[in-house]
Amino acid sequence: MSETTSVTPARRRPFRVVVHLDEAEVALIERKMAEAGIRNREAYIRKMCLDGHVLKIDFTDVKRLIWLLSNATNNLNQLAKRANETHSIATRDIQAMRAELDVVWAEVKLAMRKLAKL
Repeated sequence: MSETTSVTPARRRPFRVVVHLDEAEVALIERKMAEAGIRNREAYIRKMCLDGHVLKIDFTDVKRLIWLLSNATNNLNQLAKRANETHSIATRDIQAMRAELDVVWAEVKLAMRKLAKL
């Protein structure tokens, strides 16, 4: 199954594993590499042999959460500044902040459900 290659002793991985594949199997590996965003076939095959799986995670939801949180914290800072200046805060501002945080929490719950499916 494995054999030592005739390379210099400085080579980090001196063992070779030879696997014979047909065209359909190579095409499937290349498709899965593309889906995982991996271009190095040797690295992909090594990863699959050692770990048995490769996950590619779409961080679109996380980026949206970061954006929502950034907006919410900016708005909260503005409310705090206004409250410090006027020593009061309007009920509508608190309600708007609460609604904004409800959206953030809904997005967090959605992202957690998606992560749980992985």
